[in-house]
Amino acid sequence: MKMETCTVAILCLALIVLNLQRASCNFSNGGLGPGPSPSVQQEKDEVVELPGLSFNLNVAHYAGFVTVDHGPGRALFYWFFEAVEDPSSKPLVLWLNGGPGCSSIGFGVAEEIGPFHIKPDGKTLYPNPYSWNQAANMLFLDSPVGSGYSYSNNSKDGLDNGDERTAKEALVFLEKWFERFPQYKGREFYIVGESYAGHFVPQLAQAIVRSHTSAGEDSINLKGYMVGNALTDDFHGHLGVFQYMWTAGMISDETYKLLNIFCVFQSFEHIAPECQKIIDIATEEHGDIDEFSVFAPTCTGAGHLSSRLLKRQHSAGRITEEYDPCVEKYTTVYFNLPEVQKALHVDPAVAPSKWEVCSDIIEDHWKDSATSVLDIYRELIHSGLRIWMFSGDADAVMPVPSTRYTIEALNLTALSPWHAWYHKGQVGGWTQDYDGLTYVTVRGAGHQVPRDKPEMALIIIKAFLSGSPMPTLSKFADS
Repeated sequence: MKMETCTVAILCLALIVLNLQRASCNFSNGGLGPGPSPSVQQEKDEVVELPGLSFNLNVAHYAGFVTVDHGPGRALFYWFFEAVEDPSSKPLVLWLNGGPGCSSIGFGVAEEIGPFHIKPDGKTLYPNPYSWNQAANMLFLDSPVGSGYSYSNNSKDGLDNGDERTAKEALVFLEKWFERFPQYKGREFYIVGESYAGHFVPQLAQAIVRSHTSAGEDSINLKGYMVGNALTDDFHGHLGVFQYMWTAGMISDETYKLLNIFCVFQSFEHIAPECQKIIDIATEEHGDIDEFSVFAPTCTGAGHLSSRLLKRQHSAGRITEEYDPCVEKYTTVYFNLPEVQKALHVDPAVAPSKWEVCSDIIEDHWKDSATSVLDIYRELIHSGLRIWMFSGDADAVMPVPSTRYTIEALNLTALSPWHAWYHKGQVGGWTQDYDGLTYVTVRGAGHQVPRDKPEMALIIIKAFLSGSPMPTLSKFADS
Protein backbone atom coordinates (compact mmCIF):
# COMPACT_ATOMS: atom_id res chain seq x y z
CA MET A 1 0.00 0.00 0.00
CA LYS A 2 2.82 2.38 0.92
CA MET A 3 4.64 1.45 -2.31
CA GLU A 4 1.52 2.25 -4.40
CA THR A 5 1.05 5.56 -2.59
CA CYS A 6 4.68 6.48 -3.19
CA THR A 7 4.43 5.56 -6.87
CA VAL A 8 1.34 7.68 -7.32
CA ALA A 9 3.02 10.60 -5.56
CA ILE A 10 6.08 10.36 -7.83
CA LEU A 11 3.89 10.24 -10.94
CA CYS A 12 1.92 13.27 -9.78
CA LEU A 13 5.12 15.18 -9.06
CA ALA A 14 6.48 14.29 -12.51
CA LEU A 15 3.30 15.53 -14.17
CA ILE A 16 3.46 18.79 -12.22
CA VAL A 17 7.09 19.37 -13.28
CA LEU A 18 6.26 18.52 -16.90
CA ASN A 19 3.36 20.95 -16.94
CA LEU A 20 5.50 23.67 -15.39
CA GLN A 21 8.10 23.14 -18.10
CA ARG A 22 5.47 23.36 -20.80
CA ALA A 23 4.03 26.49 -19.25
CA SER A 24 7.46 28.13 -19.13
CA CYS A 25 7.93 27.39 -22.83
CA ASN A 26 4.46 28.45 -23.93
CA PHE A 27 5.36 31.72 -25.57
CA SER A 28 6.17 32.73 -29.14
CA ASN A 29 9.55 34.29 -29.73
CA GLY A 30 9.87 33.88 -33.48
CA GLY A 31 11.70 30.59 -33.35
CA LEU A 32 14.64 31.42 -31.05
CA GLY A 33 14.95 29.68 -27.71
CA PRO A 34 12.13 27.70 -26.10
CA GLY A 35 8.69 28.14 -27.59
CA PRO A 36 5.67 26.26 -28.88
CA SER A 37 6.20 22.94 -30.60
CA PRO A 38 6.34 23.11 -34.40
CA SER A 39 2.77 21.85 -34.74
CA VAL A 40 1.51 24.40 -32.21
CA GLN A 41 3.35 27.27 -33.91
CA GLN A 42 2.11 26.17 -37.33
CA GLU A 43 -1.42 26.19 -36.00
CA LYS A 44 -0.90 29.70 -34.61
CA ASP A 45 0.44 30.91 -37.96
CA GLU A 46 -2.34 29.44 -40.08
CA VAL A 47 -4.42 32.09 -41.84
CA VAL A 48 -7.98 30.94 -41.30
CA GLU A 49 -9.89 33.89 -42.73
CA LEU A 50 -8.58 36.46 -45.20
CA PRO A 51 -10.55 39.70 -45.65
CA GLY A 52 -11.91 40.25 -49.13
CA LEU A 53 -11.65 36.59 -50.10
CA SER A 54 -14.94 35.57 -51.71
CA PHE A 55 -13.68 32.33 -53.25
CA ASN A 56 -12.00 29.19 -51.93
CA LEU A 57 -8.22 29.14 -52.17
CA ASN A 58 -8.30 25.36 -51.65
CA VAL A 59 -4.91 25.46 -49.92
CA ALA A 60 -3.61 25.89 -46.41
CA HIS A 61 -1.57 29.06 -45.92
CA TYR A 62 0.40 30.45 -43.02
CA ALA A 63 1.79 33.85 -42.08
CA GLY A 64 3.88 35.13 -39.20
CA PHE A 65 7.25 36.27 -37.95
CA VAL A 66 10.60 34.61 -37.37
CA THR A 67 13.07 36.41 -35.13
CA VAL A 68 16.49 36.52 -36.79
CA ASP A 69 18.36 38.54 -34.17
CA HIS A 70 17.05 38.22 -30.66
CA GLY A 71 19.06 41.13 -29.17
CA PRO A 72 17.49 44.07 -31.04
CA GLY A 73 14.41 41.97 -31.80
CA ARG A 74 14.70 41.88 -35.61
CA ALA A 75 11.98 39.72 -37.10
CA LEU A 76 11.21 38.80 -40.71
CA PHE A 77 7.64 38.31 -41.95
CA TYR A 78 6.70 35.38 -44.15
CA TRP A 79 3.61 34.12 -45.96
CA PHE A 80 3.55 30.49 -47.04
CA PHE A 81 1.09 28.83 -49.44
CA GLU A 82 0.95 25.09 -49.88
CA ALA A 83 0.78 23.72 -53.41
CA VAL A 84 -2.70 23.38 -54.90
CA GLU A 85 -2.36 19.64 -55.50
CA ASP A 86 -0.40 17.07 -53.49
CA PRO A 87 1.85 19.51 -51.60
CA SER A 88 3.76 16.62 -50.02
CA SER A 89 5.23 15.75 -53.43
CA LYS A 90 5.98 19.30 -54.61
CA PRO A 91 9.23 21.23 -54.12
CA LEU A 92 9.52 24.30 -51.90
CA VAL A 93 10.28 27.66 -53.56
CA LEU A 94 11.33 30.82 -51.72
CA TRP A 95 10.43 34.06 -53.56
CA LEU A 96 12.32 37.29 -52.91
CA ASN A 97 11.66 40.76 -54.28
CA GLY A 98 14.37 43.37 -54.54
CA GLY A 99 14.45 47.13 -54.19
CA PRO A 100 16.32 46.85 -51.92
CA GLY A 101 13.49 47.33 -49.44
CA CYS A 102 10.50 46.10 -51.47
CA SER A 103 7.96 43.70 -50.02
CA SER A 104 7.75 40.18 -51.40
CA ILE A 105 4.21 40.13 -49.99
CA GLY A 106 3.21 43.32 -51.78
CA PHE A 107 4.78 42.41 -55.11
CA GLY A 108 5.26 38.64 -55.15
CA VAL A 109 2.02 37.55 -53.49
CA ALA A 110 -0.45 40.28 -54.41
CA GLU A 111 0.74 41.48 -57.80
CA GLU A 112 2.68 38.64 -59.39
CA ILE A 113 2.62 34.95 -58.48
CA GLY A 114 0.36 34.57 -55.44
CA PRO A 115 -3.01 32.77 -55.60
CA PHE A 116 -4.96 36.04 -55.67
CA HIS A 117 -4.78 39.65 -56.81
CA ILE A 118 -6.40 42.75 -55.34
CA LYS A 119 -9.30 44.51 -57.02
CA PRO A 120 -9.18 48.28 -57.59
CA ASP A 121 -11.30 48.92 -54.48
CA GLY A 122 -8.32 47.82 -52.37
CA LYS A 123 -10.55 45.57 -50.28
CA THR A 124 -11.58 42.53 -52.28
CA LEU A 125 -9.60 39.79 -53.97
CA TYR A 126 -9.92 37.76 -57.15
CA PRO A 127 -8.15 34.50 -58.10
CA ASN A 128 -4.92 34.38 -60.06
CA PRO A 129 -5.23 31.47 -62.52
CA TYR A 130 -1.45 31.46 -63.00
CA SER A 131 -0.38 31.25 -59.37
CA TRP A 132 2.94 29.52 -58.90
CA ASN A 133 1.60 27.32 -56.11
CA GLN A 134 0.22 25.24 -58.96
CA ALA A 135 3.82 24.10 -59.42
CA ALA A 136 5.32 24.31 -55.93
CA ASN A 137 4.85 25.13 -52.27
CA MET A 138 5.49 28.90 -52.22
CA LEU A 139 7.23 30.78 -49.41
CA PHE A 140 7.37 34.59 -49.59
CA LEU A 141 9.72 36.60 -47.36
CA ASP A 142 9.83 40.31 -46.55
CA SER A 143 13.57 40.90 -46.37
CA PRO A 144 15.52 42.79 -45.11
CA VAL A 145 14.15 44.10 -41.82
CA GLY A 146 12.09 47.21 -42.45
CA SER A 147 10.53 45.99 -45.70
CA GLY A 148 6.84 45.14 -45.67
CA TYR A 149 5.80 43.90 -42.24
CA SER A 150 9.30 42.88 -41.13
CA TYR A 151 10.43 44.93 -38.16
CA SER A 152 12.99 45.63 -35.48
CA ASN A 153 12.51 46.89 -31.93
CA ASN A 154 15.36 49.30 -32.69
CA SER A 155 13.99 52.04 -34.94
CA LYS A 156 17.48 52.75 -36.34
CA ASP A 157 17.94 49.20 -37.65
CA GLY A 158 16.41 50.14 -40.99
CA LEU A 159 19.34 52.49 -41.57
CA ASP A 160 21.95 49.72 -41.39
CA ASN A 161 20.84 47.17 -43.96
CA GLY A 162 23.17 45.84 -46.63
CA ASP A 163 23.90 42.78 -48.74
CA GLU A 164 25.89 40.90 -46.12
CA ARG A 165 23.40 41.24 -43.26
CA THR A 166 20.47 40.48 -45.54
CA ALA A 167 21.98 37.15 -46.62
CA LYS A 168 22.97 36.25 -43.07
CA GLU A 169 19.53 36.93 -41.65
CA ALA A 170 17.74 35.21 -44.53
CA LEU A 171 19.75 32.08 -43.74
CA VAL A 172 18.81 32.33 -40.06
CA PHE A 173 15.19 32.75 -41.11
CA LEU A 174 15.28 29.60 -43.23
CA GLU A 175 16.89 27.51 -40.50
CA LYS A 176 14.23 28.63 -38.01
CA TRP A 177 11.42 28.25 -40.53
CA PHE A 178 12.38 24.65 -41.21
CA GLU A 179 12.30 24.03 -37.47
CA ARG A 180 8.76 25.41 -37.44
CA PHE A 181 7.79 23.39 -40.54
CA PRO A 182 9.86 20.22 -40.11
CA GLN A 183 7.80 18.36 -42.72
CA TYR A 184 9.70 20.39 -45.35
CA LYS A 185 13.17 19.50 -44.11
CA GLY A 186 15.04 17.76 -46.87
CA ARG A 187 12.45 18.75 -49.48
CA GLU A 188 13.81 19.94 -52.84
CA PHE A 189 14.33 23.67 -52.30
CA TYR A 190 14.76 26.49 -54.82
CA ILE A 191 15.19 30.27 -54.52
CA VAL A 192 13.66 32.65 -57.07
CA GLY A 193 13.62 36.44 -57.20
CA GLU A 194 13.79 39.50 -59.41
CA SER A 195 15.50 42.88 -59.72
CA TYR A 196 17.83 43.63 -56.76
CA ALA A 197 17.11 40.09 -55.60
CA GLY A 198 19.73 39.41 -58.26
CA HIS A 199 21.99 40.04 -55.25
CA PHE A 200 19.82 38.47 -52.55
CA VAL A 201 19.19 35.15 -54.33
CA PRO A 202 22.77 34.05 -55.22
CA GLN A 203 24.14 35.50 -51.96
CA LEU A 204 21.65 33.43 -49.95
CA ALA A 205 22.34 30.37 -52.10
CA GLN A 206 26.06 30.79 -51.42
CA ALA A 207 25.42 31.16 -47.68
CA ILE A 208 23.38 27.93 -47.67
CA VAL A 209 25.98 25.95 -49.63
CA ARG A 210 28.87 27.18 -47.49
CA SER A 211 26.97 26.69 -44.23
CA HIS A 212 25.98 23.14 -45.05
CA THR A 213 29.41 22.27 -46.38
CA SER A 214 31.00 23.25 -43.07
CA ALA A 215 28.24 21.97 -40.76
CA GLY A 216 27.25 18.90 -42.74
CA GLU A 217 23.54 19.67 -42.38
CA ASP A 218 20.93 18.66 -44.91
CA SER A 219 17.70 20.32 -43.73
CA ILE A 220 17.94 22.86 -46.57
CA ASN A 221 18.12 20.72 -49.69
CA LEU A 222 19.02 23.52 -52.10
CA LYS A 223 18.81 22.37 -55.71
CA GLY A 224 19.04 25.64 -57.60
CA TYR A 225 18.00 29.24 -58.08
CA MET A 226 16.52 31.51 -60.73
CA VAL A 227 16.50 35.30 -61.12
CA GLY A 228 14.53 37.61 -63.37
CA ASN A 229 15.64 40.99 -64.78
CA ALA A 230 18.31 40.80 -62.14
CA LEU A 231 21.05 43.17 -61.10
CA THR A 232 24.10 40.93 -61.26
CA ASP A 233 27.02 43.14 -62.21
CA ASP A 234 27.09 46.95 -62.03
CA PHE A 235 29.33 47.56 -65.04
CA HIS A 236 27.54 45.24 -67.44
CA GLY A 237 24.21 46.30 -66.00
CA HIS A 238 24.82 49.97 -66.78
CA LEU A 239 26.31 49.15 -70.16
CA GLY A 240 23.14 47.32 -71.15
CA VAL A 241 20.73 49.89 -69.71
CA PHE A 242 22.30 52.77 -71.63
CA GLN A 243 22.41 50.75 -74.83
CA TYR A 244 18.77 49.71 -74.47
CA MET A 245 17.56 53.28 -73.85
CA TRP A 246 19.55 54.61 -76.80
CA THR A 247 18.53 51.92 -79.31
CA ALA A 248 14.89 52.33 -78.27
CA GLY A 249 15.12 56.04 -79.08
CA MET A 250 14.50 57.09 -75.48
CA ILE A 251 17.60 59.26 -75.09
CA SER A 252 19.78 61.46 -77.30
CA ASP A 253 23.15 60.55 -78.80
CA GLU A 254 24.85 63.09 -76.55
CA THR A 255 23.25 61.77 -73.36
CA TYR A 256 24.15 58.21 -74.36
CA LYS A 257 27.80 59.22 -74.72
CA LEU A 258 27.81 61.07 -71.39
CA LEU A 259 26.20 58.13 -69.57
CA ASN A 260 28.95 55.86 -70.82
CA ILE A 261 31.60 58.35 -69.71
CA PHE A 262 30.30 59.29 -66.26
CA CYS A 263 28.07 56.38 -65.17
CA VAL A 264 29.12 53.06 -66.65
CA PHE A 265 31.58 52.36 -63.81
CA GLN A 266 29.21 53.56 -61.08
CA SER A 267 27.44 51.47 -58.44
CA PHE A 268 23.68 51.14 -58.90
CA GLU A 269 23.13 51.86 -55.21
CA HIS A 270 25.77 54.55 -54.61
CA ILE A 271 25.70 56.95 -57.55
CA ALA A 272 28.12 59.89 -57.74
CA PRO A 273 26.65 63.40 -58.22
CA GLU A 274 28.15 63.89 -61.68
CA CYS A 275 26.50 60.66 -62.86
CA GLN A 276 23.18 61.55 -61.25
CA LYS A 277 23.08 64.79 -63.27
CA ILE A 278 23.30 62.83 -66.54
CA ILE A 279 20.67 60.34 -65.33
CA ASP A 280 18.36 63.26 -64.59
CA ILE A 281 18.86 64.52 -68.14
CA ALA A 282 18.07 61.04 -69.50
CA THR A 283 14.89 60.93 -67.38
CA GLU A 284 13.82 64.28 -68.77
CA GLU A 285 14.48 63.11 -72.32
CA HIS A 286 12.54 59.85 -72.15
CA GLY A 287 9.56 61.59 -70.56
CA ASP A 288 6.77 60.19 -68.43
CA ILE A 289 7.09 56.51 -69.21
CA ASP A 290 7.22 53.45 -66.99
CA GLU A 291 10.85 52.35 -67.21
CA PHE A 292 9.80 49.00 -65.74
CA SER A 293 7.54 48.32 -68.75
CA VAL A 294 8.31 50.83 -71.46
CA PHE A 295 5.39 50.11 -73.78
CA ALA A 296 2.73 49.99 -71.05
CA PRO A 297 0.56 52.92 -69.91
CA THR A 298 1.45 54.79 -66.74
CA CYS A 299 -0.84 55.21 -63.76
CA THR A 300 -2.34 58.66 -64.42
CA GLY A 301 -5.97 58.24 -63.38
CA ALA A 302 -6.49 55.49 -60.84
CA GLY A 303 -10.10 56.39 -60.18
CA HIS A 304 -11.13 56.24 -63.84
CA LEU A 305 -9.14 53.07 -64.44
CA SER A 306 -10.62 51.39 -61.40
CA SER A 307 -14.21 51.96 -62.42
CA ARG A 308 -13.44 50.79 -65.95
CA LEU A 309 -11.76 47.60 -64.79
CA LEU A 310 -14.48 46.78 -62.30
CA LYS A 311 -16.92 46.46 -65.19
CA ARG A 312 -14.67 44.00 -67.04
CA GLN A 313 -15.68 40.77 -65.38
CA HIS A 314 -16.48 37.57 -67.18
CA SER A 315 -19.16 35.07 -66.30
CA ALA A 316 -17.03 33.43 -63.60
CA GLY A 317 -16.82 36.71 -61.75
CA ARG A 318 -13.08 37.21 -62.26
CA ILE A 319 -11.53 40.35 -63.71
CA THR A 320 -10.05 39.60 -67.12
CA GLU A 321 -6.29 39.62 -67.50
CA GLU A 322 -5.20 43.11 -68.50
CA TYR A 323 -2.23 45.23 -67.59
CA ASP A 324 -3.16 47.69 -64.88
CA PRO A 325 -0.45 50.27 -64.05
CA CYS A 326 -2.13 51.26 -60.78
CA VAL A 327 -2.01 47.96 -58.88
CA GLU A 328 0.45 49.29 -56.27
CA LYS A 329 -2.25 51.70 -55.11
CA TYR A 330 -4.65 48.83 -54.45
CA THR A 331 -1.94 46.79 -52.73
CA THR A 332 -1.06 49.69 -50.42
CA VAL A 333 -4.69 50.14 -49.40
CA TYR A 334 -5.21 46.42 -48.73
CA PHE A 335 -2.15 45.76 -46.56
CA ASN A 336 -2.84 48.85 -44.45
CA LEU A 337 -6.28 47.51 -43.48
CA PRO A 338 -6.29 46.60 -39.74
CA GLU A 339 -8.43 43.53 -40.42
CA VAL A 340 -5.90 42.26 -42.97
CA GLN A 341 -3.01 42.75 -40.56
CA LYS A 342 -4.95 40.93 -37.84
CA ALA A 343 -5.66 38.00 -40.20
CA LEU A 344 -1.93 37.77 -41.01
CA HIS A 345 -1.01 37.80 -37.29
CA VAL A 346 0.65 41.21 -37.44
CA ASP A 347 0.57 42.62 -33.93
CA PRO A 348 -0.58 46.28 -33.94
CA ALA A 349 2.35 47.00 -31.63
CA VAL A 350 4.84 46.06 -34.37
CA ALA A 351 2.80 46.91 -37.46
CA PRO A 352 4.24 49.76 -39.56
CA SER A 353 2.51 53.11 -39.09
CA LYS A 354 2.06 53.01 -42.84
CA TRP A 355 2.67 49.83 -44.82
CA GLU A 356 4.51 50.53 -48.09
CA VAL A 357 5.25 48.36 -51.10
CA CYS A 358 8.85 49.65 -51.03
CA SER A 359 10.80 51.46 -48.32
CA ASP A 360 12.69 54.56 -49.42
CA ILE A 361 14.43 54.60 -46.04
CA ILE A 362 16.03 51.23 -46.69
CA GLU A 363 17.18 52.07 -50.21
CA ASP A 364 18.43 55.55 -49.30
CA HIS A 365 20.55 54.15 -46.46
CA TRP A 366 21.71 50.90 -48.05
CA LYS A 367 25.21 50.00 -46.87
CA ASP A 368 27.33 47.35 -48.58
CA SER A 369 26.30 46.54 -52.15
CA ALA A 370 28.43 44.13 -54.16
CA THR A 371 29.57 45.62 -57.46
CA SER A 372 29.24 42.13 -58.93
CA VAL A 373 28.03 38.68 -57.90
CA LEU A 374 29.64 36.96 -60.89
CA ASP A 375 32.15 35.35 -58.54
CA ILE A 376 29.25 33.72 -56.70
CA TYR A 377 27.88 32.39 -59.99
CA ARG A 378 31.25 30.85 -60.82
CA GLU A 379 31.40 29.21 -57.39
CA LEU A 380 27.84 27.88 -57.45
CA ILE A 381 27.92 26.70 -61.07
CA HIS A 382 30.77 24.39 -60.02
CA SER A 383 28.67 23.18 -57.07
CA GLY A 384 26.15 21.71 -59.49
CA LEU A 385 23.14 23.90 -58.73
CA ARG A 386 20.52 24.44 -61.43
CA ILE A 387 20.75 28.15 -62.35
CA TRP A 388 18.38 30.02 -64.65
CA MET A 389 18.02 33.69 -65.59
CA PHE A 390 15.07 35.27 -67.37
CA SER A 391 14.33 38.73 -68.77
CA GLY A 392 11.29 40.63 -69.94
CA ASP A 393 12.37 42.45 -73.10
CA ALA A 394 10.31 45.60 -72.42
CA ASP A 395 12.28 46.47 -69.28
CA ALA A 396 14.59 49.49 -69.29
CA VAL A 397 15.63 49.10 -65.64
CA MET A 398 17.61 45.88 -66.07
CA PRO A 399 17.09 45.01 -69.73
CA VAL A 400 18.02 42.06 -71.91
CA PRO A 401 21.38 43.56 -73.06
CA SER A 402 22.49 43.93 -69.42
CA THR A 403 21.90 40.25 -68.72
CA ARG A 404 23.45 39.14 -72.01
CA TYR A 405 26.62 41.13 -71.29
CA THR A 406 26.67 39.64 -67.79
CA ILE A 407 26.35 36.07 -69.04
CA GLU A 408 29.04 36.74 -71.66
CA ALA A 409 31.38 37.79 -68.84
CA LEU A 410 31.00 34.31 -67.29
CA ASN A 411 32.59 32.85 -70.44
CA LEU A 412 30.38 29.76 -70.40
CA THR A 413 30.22 27.16 -73.16
CA ALA A 414 26.97 27.28 -75.13
CA LEU A 415 25.19 23.92 -75.25
CA SER A 416 22.46 24.95 -77.68
CA PRO A 417 21.97 27.67 -80.29
CA TRP A 418 20.01 30.82 -79.50
CA HIS A 419 16.45 29.93 -80.48
CA ALA A 420 12.80 30.89 -80.04
CA TRP A 421 10.49 29.20 -77.57
CA TYR A 422 6.74 29.08 -78.15
CA HIS A 423 3.47 29.54 -76.33
CA LYS A 424 0.14 28.77 -78.02
CA GLY A 425 1.82 28.71 -81.41
CA GLN A 426 3.44 32.13 -81.00
CA VAL A 427 6.99 33.09 -80.07
CA GLY A 428 7.06 33.54 -76.32
CA GLY A 429 10.66 34.69 -76.29
CA TRP A 430 14.15 33.34 -76.88
CA THR A 431 16.42 31.03 -74.95
CA GLN A 432 19.85 29.44 -74.81
CA ASP A 433 21.44 26.75 -72.65
CA TYR A 434 24.99 27.10 -71.38
CA ASP A 435 27.20 24.78 -69.41
CA GLY A 436 25.87 25.66 -65.96
CA LEU A 437 23.16 28.19 -66.81
CA THR A 438 19.98 28.64 -68.86
CA TYR A 439 18.77 32.03 -70.11
CA VAL A 440 15.18 32.79 -71.19
CA THR A 441 13.69 36.03 -72.51
CA VAL A 442 9.97 36.82 -72.47
CA ARG A 443 8.55 38.77 -75.39
CA GLY A 444 6.51 41.80 -74.37
CA ALA A 445 7.16 41.52 -70.63
CA GLY A 446 8.65 44.25 -68.49
CA HIS A 447 10.67 44.19 -65.27
CA GLN A 448 8.06 42.09 -63.46
CA VAL A 449 7.58 39.23 -65.89
CA PRO A 450 4.91 37.36 -63.84
CA ARG A 451 2.80 40.52 -63.65
CA ASP A 452 3.03 41.35 -67.36
CA LYS A 453 2.98 37.82 -68.80
CA PRO A 454 1.66 35.56 -66.02
CA GLU A 455 0.91 32.53 -68.18
CA MET A 456 4.38 32.59 -69.70
CA ALA A 457 5.95 33.03 -66.25
CA LEU A 458 4.14 29.90 -65.05
CA ILE A 459 5.59 28.00 -68.02
CA ILE A 460 9.07 29.18 -67.04
CA ILE A 461 8.84 28.13 -63.39
CA LYS A 462 7.49 24.70 -64.36
CA ALA A 463 10.34 24.20 -66.84
CA PHE A 464 12.91 25.39 -64.31
CA LEU A 465 11.68 23.11 -61.52
CA SER A 466 11.57 20.08 -63.80
CA GLY A 467 14.86 20.89 -65.51
CA SER A 468 13.10 20.78 -68.88
CA PRO A 469 13.83 22.97 -71.91
CA MET A 470 11.41 25.70 -72.90
CA PRO A 471 8.70 24.48 -75.33
CA THR A 472 9.43 24.60 -79.04
CA LEU A 473 6.98 24.96 -81.90
CA SER A 474 7.23 21.25 -82.72
CA LYS A 475 6.34 20.33 -79.14
CA PHE A 476 3.36 22.66 -79.28
CA ALA A 477 2.17 21.08 -82.53
CA ASP A 478 2.42 17.60 -81.04
CA SER A 479 0.46 18.51 -77.87
